Amino acid sequence: MLQNTSRLREARPRRALLIYQYPQITRCTMKILLAVDGSNCSNGAVREVARRPWPKGTEIRIISAVEVPFMPTPETWALPDSYYAQLEQAGREQAGGAVKQAADAIRENPSPLTVATAILDGHPRDVIIEEADKWGADLIVIGSHGSRGLQRFLLGSVSQAVAAHAHCSVEIVRCRETGQK
Repeated sequence: MLQNTSRLREARPRRALLIYQYPQITRCTMKILLAVDGSNCSNGAVREVARRPWPKGTEIRIISAVEVPFMPTPETWALPDSYYAQLEQAGREQAGGAVKQAADAIRENPSPLTVATAILDGHPRDVIIEEADKWGADLIVIGSHGSRGLQRFLLGSVSQAVAAHAHCSVEIVRCRETGQK
């Protein structure tokens, strides 16, 4: 009772090919949080985001964190109030320049992207994680300075902390060491 299927195909008359057109499926938009600080490694993360073809409707939020170091000092060594204000102002100017430079580079991407920027107060690792959760980011992109050993232990690693504690995907863009091409 088994027949060769090739004979059955030959015996059947050819029929017209019907093409069904399904409704156009819109791509999901992505929310990308790009954390910058103006360093070469941060600029590497910006270049990485800027060079990719992102889906239509992708939203990119570029943030920079400003943390004013507060060092308690004895009364005799107290610094004037203007010192901390000047330190905060310098931090905000640096963050503003980094965010503006990143936004300009991202806007050069031929994909239609929505770009928003923000300068936020606090420790960078906390600010990045909180902002990603609050905004509903799908991806965090951050540069890594590549610190190792004692330096990493003493200073900590923002990218490592973000990767360990974020509730979304994290891409860490490594910075090439000086001397490498």
